[in-house]
Amino acid sequence: SQVGIPADSVDPEYLTTPRKWDIDNIRRFMIWIGPMSSIFDYATFFLMLYFFGCAAFAAGTPDGAHLEKLFHTGWFVESLLTQTFIVYIIRTKKIPFLQSVPALPMVFATVMVITVGIFLPYSHFADKLGFVPLPAVYWLWITGFMAVYAVMTHKVKVWFYRKFGDD
Repeated sequence: SQVGIPADSVDPEYLTTPRKWDIDNIRRFMIWIGPMSSIFDYATFFLMLYFFGCAAFAAGTPDGAHLEKLFHTGWFVESLLTQTFIVYIIRTKKIPFLQSVPALPMVFATVMVITVGIFLPYSHFADKLGFVPLPAVYWLWITGFMAVYAVMTHKVKVWFYRKFGDD
């Protein structure tokens, strides 16, 4: 999903002065932004285990194998979506797509990855990959998770740049 990054554009104001990499600031950024993904992984675990009943696969129920596959499928899709979308949030200080438009090759690459990732559980390859179709209500939950993830990550990013800067 990151194939398009080298072809991406940079906000013009970022190019006004030469920049030096500040490893300490990069580390701080990772410490503040990194855990955001884990929060939504845990939320997805909870959703899959308790809302969709996948916790029963550990109890050895007759449909345990299906529930285990459902858990893995749901987490795979959520992980793919979050790692794909995060790039748009951290690539700029601005609001992604509204104030800073990414280059077309980057958008194309991520749309292709998202499309394939969403399609896989319903494809002929699903069984070979250990995937099962996701229930329709899953998509409502994940859409909500993604919206909250985007807003929270953007807000933490804005706070981070106000507090620590970017140089």
